[in-house]
Amino acid sequence: MMPRLHGIIDRRMLVNFRIRPETVGELLPAFFRPKLVNGWTMAGICLIRLKHIRPHGFPAACGLASENAAHRIAVEWDEGGSAREGVFIPRRDTSSALQAIVGGRLFPGVHHLAKFAVSETAGEFQLRMHSRDGAAWVEVHARQALQIPATSIFKTLDNASKFFEPGSVGYSTTNNPEQWDGVQLHTSRWEVEPLDVKSVRSSFFDDTNRFPEGTIYFDSALLMSNIEHEWCVLPRMEGQR
Repeated sequence: MMPRLHGIIDRRMLVNFRIRPETVGELLPAFFRPKLVNGWTMAGICLIRLKHIRPHGFPAACGLASENAAHRIAVEWDEGGSAREGVFIPRRDTSSALQAIVGGRLFPGVHHLAKFAVSETAGEFQLRMHSRDGAAWVEVHARQALQIPATSIFKTLDNASKFFEPGSVGYSTTNNPEQWDGVQLHTSRWEVEPLDVKSVRSSFFDDTNRFPEGTIYFDSALLMSNIEHEWCVLPRMEGQR
């Protein structure tokens, strides 16, 4: 069993897209189904900077820091006779060589090593990520805002917050195509604020073979900052794709 990991979410951006559910199904393991809002699947990119990451009980001075990107899809599944919800993560990238090495061993899910370039000034964020294997890249330019976009499927910030808060459980791909690592995020508080996204590009969501024109639209983005948290490992899921 992997240890509980404790640390600080220094910055977390959730950049969200709404997608026609029929284009998502083949991306998911068979036991997951898309979580819908008004008939749309929500998916996106979690861009998170972690600080002081260390096993529970160790001093902060022992902790590591890293930039991370996770492409994720909101899902539901049945477990123990009850419906559960969370996210499926087909791709994780990290700036940490250690996370890339131990991913799937001492830390849940395969992590691909990537180069991040981040600029943050006066509520403005510019982030670029390019994976070392050349398979994934992300570019985001956003600013803090007063409200979510009028075009969002969520009419209010509170509606958006309530949709994403239960998505604390994530299952990631492993080196075994029939196994998925699980992890649950526990935060000391849940507080989000809206972001005004000036531009966003992603090798995953811009792929028209995966998401044909008219099946995917940018929806909204949320920001979390300076939040104490803990990652708890969940039992692996097994099955067929």
